[in-house]
Amino acid sequence: MLGHHYTHSFLETAVASVNAGCNLELSYGLKNNVFMHIPQALAMGNITLQMLRDRVRPLFYTRMRLGEFDPPAMNPYSSLDLSVVQSPEHRNLALEAAVKSFVLLKNVRGTLPLRAQDLSGQHLAVVGPFADNPRVLFGDYAPVPEPQYIYTPRKGLEMMGANVSFAAGCREPQCRQYSRAELVRVVGAADVVLVCLGTGVDVETEAKDRSDLSLPGHQLELLQDAVQ
Repeated sequence: MLGHHYTHSFLETAVASVNAGCNLELSYGLKNNVFMHIPQALAMGNITLQMLRDRVRPLFYTRMRLGEFDPPAMNPYSSLDLSVVQSPEHRNLALEAAVKSFVLLKNVRGTLPLRAQDLSGQHLAVVGPFADNPRVLFGDYAPVPEPQYIYTPRKGLEMMGANVSFAAGCREPQCRQYSRAELVRVVGAADVVLVCLGTGVDVETEAKDRSDLSLPGHQLELLQDAVQ
C-alpha cells in the first residue's frame, strides 16, 4: 500500500491492514517490515488488543489443523527419510502427472502421439532454445533442479531409440543471436521436427512483466524457418 501511495508510512500501513482484516504479512528478506509496527499502533490506540487477538486466532487455528503442535509420533511424515526422494515410485508418479497434464491444442492428421516403435525408421530434428537446456524448463517458484533427474525433449527422444539431430538455434530464451544456418541444416534432413520455444524465468518472473505476449527475440523467426 505504501508503494501505491495509499499510505505514507509502515505504521499507517500496519493500522490499515489490521483494521481491514489482514493477519499475515509476506515479509521474507525485509529487516523492517510492516507488521513490526503493530506494537506502536497498539500503544497509540490505533488498534485494540482484542482486534489483535481476533486476527491471530485463525492463524493458530490453521496451524493446529495442520498438526504443527502435535507430537512427532502423530505425524505420518516424521518416519520418512531421504530414501523416498527421487524414489522409483515418486518418479513414476511425476511421469504420470506430466503425461496427464499435457494440453494438445491441435493435432493435424493425427501427428501425435509419436510412438517408439515408429521412430526407429525416422529422422527427428529437435530444435529451439528449450530443446536441450534443463535450466530453462522450470518456472518461477520452482525447486532448484537436479540435472541428473531432468529429461529434456532431446534426451527423452534419444532414450526412446529415435535418430535425433539437435540445433538450439539460439542458446538462451531471449534468443538475441540466432543461427539460421544451423537450424536449416538440421531441419532440412528430418522427417519430423519438434520446435521447443517459450519464455522461462530469464524472460518473465514475478516483478518481471512483459508488455506483450510475443515470442522473445528471434524465436518467431526460428519457428517460421523450421516450418518453411
